[in-house]
Amino acid sequence: MRVIAGRFRSRTLVAPRGLDTRPTSDRLRETLFNVLAPRIDSAAFLDLYAGSGANGIEALSRGAEQIVFVEKSAPAVAAIRANLQALGIREGYQLETRSASKALKRLCEQDRRFDLVFLDPPYKAADEYTLILGLLGGECKAVLRDDAAIIAEHHRKQSLEENYGGLHRYRLLEQGDAALSFYSLADSGSM
Repeated sequence: MRVIAGRFRSRTLVAPRGLDTRPTSDRLRETLFNVLAPRIDSAAFLDLYAGSGANGIEALSRGAEQIVFVEKSAPAVAAIRANLQALGIREGYQLETRSASKALKRLCEQDRRFDLVFLDPPYKAADEYTLILGLLGGECKAVLRDDAAIIAEHHRKQSLEENYGGLHRYRLLEQGDAALSFYSLADSGSM
């Protein structure tokens, strides 16, 4: 696993051992960030279920201003910290070591707002998609800037809903066994 582009281009990243964390493939991450390229500079990026932190680190590498990594698994948190240290990243990020739902509620209480939100819960935790997308489209939508993009990585065979509260899916990209569903607030349009 490596950083695809930007100031940390080609640097390798470590991932936690075991099958609980499924890192986004380099190819799918490249596709994701090619789509997000016009929006990434100076963005506030929320990386839910961050795993190794590869997506948030990719966003930082490409010019995002602030990253919040959310990860509750101790081995994954250790991998995020190791990757940040190996790359010499000392600022521009926050690490929330709690569940995605608790972190979202906390960020909402702190009046934090994000341009981009990425979520990639374990495929076997399918109920997490409904929970988190429901929160983002409902009681926690205050964490989203008006033109925010919310991207959910999921298994290609797992279909997500078109709408979750105030969120509406405006794009679906499929690559191999994985898919990316892009959502925005229903009244804000799409990118």
